[in-house]
Amino acid sequence: MAQPSNHGAGVDNTFRRKFDREEYLERAREREQKESDRSKSKSKGPPVQRKPLKHRDYEVDLESRLGKTQVVTPIAPLSQQAGYFCSVCECVVKDSANYLDHINGKKHQRALGMSMRVERASLEQVQERFEVLKKRKDPGTFTEQDFDERILKQQQEEEERKRQRREKKKEKKKEKAADEETEMDPDVAAMMGFGGFRSSKK
Repeated sequence: MAQPSNHGAGVDNTFRRKFDREEYLERAREREQKESDRSKSKSKGPPVQRKPLKHRDYEVDLESRLGKTQVVTPIAPLSQQAGYFCSVCECVVKDSANYLDHINGKKHQRALGMSMRVERASLEQVQERFEVLKKRKDPGTFTEQDFDERILKQQQEEEERKRQRREKKKEKKKEKAADEETEMDPDVAAMMGFGGFRSSKK
């Protein structure tokens, strides 16, 4: 192990370093200039005006793949992989709850060109909407007479079902009785003394 020597080394570390303020100010100005140029290049035009949110005009298909099995391979394209495929964002979501969250979310709506703000409706628009909904609903669609007819129809259907069940039971009993008769020859049964064991009920 080497012992530290008492005589001075070849490096003079007794002075204090002096910084050139002008040089560092110039570097800071250059850096700020580059950052401002970069931010200007990112925002080349006016900000994009997006449409407000609107009602979905199609039915979301969540139940077409319900209860089906599928072979999953890693080389399959995204649209054929397991889960729900979003063709707008080109991504696969694994379950229906997350798929609904995705299509209602900010990323998907921006890809469709909509902001997450809802357009404020005027009084006239609300009144027009009420009128359209009133016209769509047929007046007098439900009366007490309709209710009585529905009850009678249900009762008749229930009676018909009970009658069919009874007929099926009778047919089964007849088939069972015919099977028992064909199993053993009546002459053989009489010889063996089994003729009197049969019940009188049919």
